[in-house]
Amino acid sequence: MPERSFDPLASSRGPDAPDFDVFVWGTVFLDIIFAGMPAAPTAGTEVWAEGMASCPGGVANLAVAAQRLGLHTSLAAAFSDDDYGDFCWRTLEEQEGIDLCRSRRFPDWHSPVTVSMSVNRDRSMVSHGHPAPVSASELIGIPPRARAVLVDLADTEPPGSVAPSWVERARAEGALVFATVGWDPGERWAPEVLDRLVGCHTFLPNAVEAMAYTGTSSCQEALYALADRVPVAIVTQGSEGALGIDSLTGEEAHVPALRVPALDPTGAGDVFGAAILLGSLAGWPLVHRMSFASLCAALSVQQYGGSLAAPGWGDVLDWWHVVRSGGREDSYHRSLRRRFAFLDDITPDAPVCVRRRASATIARRGDVDGLQ
Repeated sequence: MPERSFDPLASSRGPDAPDFDVFVWGTVFLDIIFAGMPAAPTAGTEVWAEGMASCPGGVANLAVAAQRLGLHTSLAAAFSDDDYGDFCWRTLEEQEGIDLCRSRRFPDWHSPVTVSMSVNRDRSMVSHGHPAPVSASELIGIPPRARAVLVDLADTEPPGSVAPSWVERARAEGALVFATVGWDPGERWAPEVLDRLVGCHTFLPNAVEAMAYTGTSSCQEALYALADRVPVAIVTQGSEGALGIDSLTGEEAHVPALRVPALDPTGAGDVFGAAILLGSLAGWPLVHRMSFASLCAALSVQQYGGSLAAPGWGDVLDWWHVVRSGGREDSYHRSLRRRFAFLDDITPDAPVCVRRRASATIARRGDVDGLQ
């Protein structure tokens, strides 16, 4: 049965609406995932994995996660004209339906590659690549009209730059700016990076990043420090859930993580961010935004492989159907039914065969399915 689309923002679309819900820029990697490894390889040894798959990674994780949740997504990135670049472009444009009008292909530049190895519910990665042939401003030019853009603070220009950045141009056209920040490889955690939050709507660091950049010793204190800088601050804590403050509405929330067998956390932060984007654009209360994002991230970590694991609405509704009608009456499952009852109001008309995860592999068939 063919999949049908579900548009959670359908009621807000009109002739004057922006062309896209989300516009993102960044580096697309070819991800090669080895799954079900008994141990990490050591010097002079060879380890066989139970499964492997290939998919676009890097910023593609976020773009795929957003598109699968029904957000009209545009991605700007440099692509090589090699076979890896062709595979990533084709997968994103044809299979996932992501707009690539602001992306370009470049000859004599090879695709960035990441090898991810999943061992004992964690992963290690080896990456290789070179800077893109052109800057973000040159690649993007005038960004398309979008409801929201997502940026990495480490890749944005500091306030006071001579020329307006593409982010400033997007914000001037009405886009909400959502920001993340990655691991600082030098572990300097310069606090001035947070000065780039000026003009941002939402900031989504994890606990380590939040405490390091704010110089605090707890997630709660880091959250308060960040809430003084940005209207919506949300700090993720992995298996401990997430904390958030929305200063625009006066809401404060702490949502627990779901109990799931976590196999591979690759891309879970991107899935969480895409779900927060959706909930924000739809105007959901903070606790619903964060609960939905925690659910989507939990669904993703039960599968292997970054963008391969990003759930669609079909996966969300499959989970909700089991929880709602599964008959389990322990306190945890009663809590889930209370916390996620809002899904019934959001998806009353969702088709049964709504979009689910897709497989993408250079070998045409991934064999990571079913690994436990």
